[in-house]
Amino acid sequence: MTSPTDDSRNHADVRVQGSTDALPLSPALGVTLDAAKMPRRSTLVDRRVLHITAVSVVLGIGAAVIAKILTMLIGLITNLAFYGQASTAFSSPADAVPHLGWWVVPIPVVGGVIVGFMARWGSRAIRGHGIPEAMEQVLLNESKIPPRITFLKPISSAIAIGTGGPFGAEGPIIATGGALGSFVGQVMKVTGSERKVLLAAGAAAGMSAIFSAPIAAVVLAVELLLFELRPRSLIPVALACVAATGTRYVLMGTEPVFAMPVLASPGGWALATYVLIGAVVGLISVWTTKIVYAIEDWFEELPIHWMWWPAIGGLVVGVVGYFAPLTLGVGYSNIENILNGRLTLTGLAFLCVMKFVSWSVSLGSGTSGGTLAPLFTIGGALGAVAGIGVAAVAPHFGMDPRIAALVGMAAIFAGASRALLTAVVFAFETTAQPAGLLPLLGGCTAAYLISALMMRNTIMTEKIARRGVRVPAEYAADYLDQVVVGDACARDVVTLQIAQTLAEVRRWLGEGSPDAQHQGFPVVDEQGRVHGVLTRRSLLDPQWHYTLTLGELVTRPPIAVNEGHSLREAADHMVAEGVGRLVVVSKDDPRKLVGILTRGDILAAHGRRLREARHSARHLRFRDGLRPRPEEAVASRH
Repeated sequence: MTSPTDDSRNHADVRVQGSTDALPLSPALGVTLDAAKMPRRSTLVDRRVLHITAVSVVLGIGAAVIAKILTMLIGLITNLAFYGQASTAFSSPADAVPHLGWWVVPIPVVGGVIVGFMARWGSRAIRGHGIPEAMEQVLLNESKIPPRITFLKPISSAIAIGTGGPFGAEGPIIATGGALGSFVGQVMKVTGSERKVLLAAGAAAGMSAIFSAPIAAVVLAVELLLFELRPRSLIPVALACVAATGTRYVLMGTEPVFAMPVLASPGGWALATYVLIGAVVGLISVWTTKIVYAIEDWFEELPIHWMWWPAIGGLVVGVVGYFAPLTLGVGYSNIENILNGRLTLTGLAFLCVMKFVSWSVSLGSGTSGGTLAPLFTIGGALGAVAGIGVAAVAPHFGMDPRIAALVGMAAIFAGASRALLTAVVFAFETTAQPAGLLPLLGGCTAAYLISALMMRNTIMTEKIARRGVRVPAEYAADYLDQVVVGDACARDVVTLQIAQTLAEVRRWLGEGSPDAQHQGFPVVDEQGRVHGVLTRRSLLDPQWHYTLTLGELVTRPPIAVNEGHSLREAADHMVAEGVGRLVVVSKDDPRKLVGILTRGDILAAHGRRLREARHSARHLRFRDGLRPRPEEAVASRH
């Protein structure tokens, strides 16, 4: 470190944080680094997390109760619409088709009209399956979902599903749980980040309560709602899911949602075939996503108000339901039958096609519904068809069509949503079949790979991406949190002595030395301890008499950072204090100046990371005998 009295001076761009401009003159020799503004040390959790966790547990219990009420409401509407009786017991609309005949067609139309009216005069946010809308609120609106969605979404979904809509109850309850968490977060005094955690906790708890899949629900929250993996968000969400699942055990029992007999572990050839089936289903999931949004675009071109679109979708649902009754309603029994091999090859193919037609048109019309159960039905049927075909052609492979159905069910969701881990864990938790884990991992990863190669956005993100919302697709450890300040700061700093007078410093500034051209200078004592920072403007201000010492001009402590802090902590400190430079002090002696950290130093650290990545990519291309891309060639010259 140097001062203006040194023979050799180093060039460092030092800007001040703590200017004395427009401050009343007061002796400040006693201002030391003991009063410096240092960044708070980041911790994994704090007492605030305990508070958010307690609220999340209550949310989890509430979401489970709402899930039970929603299933009862769906049962009530189904029985009223198809059987003319008041009962909350679950019943399938398919059983009513033989005695209703063509009268089954107008029932979904009436449901669509009601949903359209609710969307028009209640809230447009009830349209669709809910998860994209929740993602949009997380990314753009500090996780603030309108409170009316908390009751409008489940009611509209119950009407749509109860009148034959080909959806599951999981999408609406996930959206409702998220809306409930957001509402609680808006009533309480919480930050935007904490409100996001409450939203994710409510949504994940809803999925846990419907499917008894708490681990998959936690992973779903991480992959689609939280966009992070931190203890302060993971702990509340996980305990909310535990609370919701425990409440479900009390209200609905502990049996797996899709019970299956014990399966045998697959051999090598069978495992390879399951992975191939996953890849094929992944390809189909890409086209499924494209077709759904193409149908949605087609509805946008209709010359009638969007309020009537769900009625048109309901008409298709009714016609398809007349010819294929199993496509009506939630269809959880269809999934269980597919996974247990109870449907013939012809029945599987017919159900797969008709369910896709009914669901895609209905969802594209903007009615209130979900995507998980329909995708599981379609993917499970595809997997089962493939498994039966391979078992017939190559019986020595040892294929089990039931495992193939399980892989297809999970792979189509992994490909369409790119929630890979959610798909794998969900299929395991809902069936409790450990022998299916390895085929699931292989098949879902293959589907994920195909989807990532062929499709930028997913069935969850395409809608909001069209509105200009950029959704994070990759999660990585914060690079700034891995670099310490001591490795990035400038250590050769031009300093001023606390005992120097203004006359000396002004004379030095007037000499035109390169070191004197900076906009600010740390002020230190004889032991190298920093007392503050003075701007060039303050040093040249004529209101200060030339006989004053620099120690008398320092009126506020410096904004500092320890050399052991991370660049993330330093960057956050800069933003919080509204400065672009930080004084860096020794971790052994917190009063000793060791350097200056600027915004440019932080960008330079990012530059090193980018150069390393480009160098690695360029090395691989040269190794493979490929020419470097133009941008890589430019980077290499710099």
